[in-house]
Amino acid sequence: MKRHDIVAVDWGRGPVIPRDSDWTGPEESAVSAPPPAGGFLVARRDGAPRNDKAPALLLAFLAFGFVSCQAKPAAPTIGVAFETLQTEFWVAAIDAIRADLAGRGYVMAEAIADGDANRQLEQVRSFIARRVDGIVVVPRDAKSIIPMIKAANEAGIPIVLFNRPPDPSDARSVAVVADNLGIARATVDHLCGLARKTGKKVKAAILVGDLGDVNAIGRRDGFDQAAAACADAIDVVARIPTEWNQEKALAGVTNALQANPDLGLIFTSSDFMLPSIASALKGAGRYRKAGEEGHVILGGFDGDATAWRMIEEGTLDATGVQDVYFEAKAAIEALLDVKAGKAVPPAILDPGFVIHQGNKAEMAPRMWGARVAGRKAGGA
Repeated sequence: MKRHDIVAVDWGRGPVIPRDSDWTGPEESAVSAPPPAGGFLVARRDGAPRNDKAPALLLAFLAFGFVSCQAKPAAPTIGVAFETLQTEFWVAAIDAIRADLAGRGYVMAEAIADGDANRQLEQVRSFIARRVDGIVVVPRDAKSIIPMIKAANEAGIPIVLFNRPPDPSDARSVAVVADNLGIARATVDHLCGLARKTGKKVKAAILVGDLGDVNAIGRRDGFDQAAAACADAIDVVARIPTEWNQEKALAGVTNALQANPDLGLIFTSSDFMLPSIASALKGAGRYRKAGEEGHVILGGFDGDATAWRMIEEGTLDATGVQDVYFEAKAAIEALLDVKAGKAVPPAILDPGFVIHQGNKAEMAPRMWGARVAGRKAGGA
């Protein structure tokens, strides 16, 4: 059938033709079957009446006129709205959510905002109009998500925020987030232990993320706490703002190495910036494996495929890993628990873990980046 092949019929008036229709079919006299119990029937363009139940999209008369109603999807459906798929982490996350939902028999409706908060709001509104069973969102930021949460609340649809929490408000949601401060602190604690083994005070630098992202703030604070606790072993001489931009990271690390040729430790708030750090170290002749003369102690955060490859080659000492698989499972379970009326805390923390040269064989199966790297190596 083409557009407007299905029309509602008001018994006594005949076909009700949408305003923009190109209807050329029979008039009222062609519809002669008795009306169904609801007082209306559905006819096709050829005039043949249908007394069966209305199709998925039904045009019906209500008390005050003719309106279009969108039916609830037949299969249970979860709307998943991501702010971006810019990094391997977000790709791995949406893949993990998709696999979890498929295993539970749910359909996943997907939307990507490409960094546009207004677009994401419209995407969430579209999910609500479709009457999905729940919504998972990676918000653009903590403020812009509030109207989306309130819209879902008004519609009675549970909503879970993935990896980024909202600003405080009266809107009701659940956030599944990494313990950014705790994971970062544990990672930098490990780096401090390596610095102590050198027997001298090591000059250190941190690459700070976009401070409009609460995750970047937590990672910075975790670094600061660990650095303060090991002030005997490291001296922080550079704080490099990146705004999650690889070019800014490259320029910042290059400048830090020029100002401090003996820089001995670098921590990045995201493994996404490891290629920039590697480029700057290579340019300075400082890209060495652990144990080699001139090696810069290097640590990161996320646990992506690049981090895994660098751990394998010995150039990355440690990275804090967000447990994508834990977060995906926790997000879906929280959504279903809220829908079932169970009590769910407003925040669920992913404790993550640190992978380093000493435990890489043991922890690799849990590291999402190691799995991604394995698939790439296998051509999957």
